[in-house]
Amino acid sequence: MKLKENIAVSKSGFLFDPNSGESFSVNSTGKEILQYLAKGMSISEIESSIFDEYEVDQKTYRRYMDDFAHTLRRFNLIEDEIDE
Repeated sequence: MKLKENIAVSKSGFLFDPNSGESFSVNSTGKEILQYLAKGMSISEIESSIFDEYEVDQKTYRRYMDDFAHTLRRFNLIEDEIDE
């Protein structure tokens, strides 16, 4: 999963898609995940980082991450890539 190049992300978690003119905001965890994506981290690397930082079980993490990725996909904000 990779954030599309034209998507602007502010430090506060505000996203702007110049192609559609739409804007979105994410919570602090979503902002952190977007920062990891911007750094080029894979989904498995993001998962490890989240597990290191937060007390969350794998089932809960995956449910929320799948939902977050689905929302990003629905608004055409990401490009899916094969994860290592």
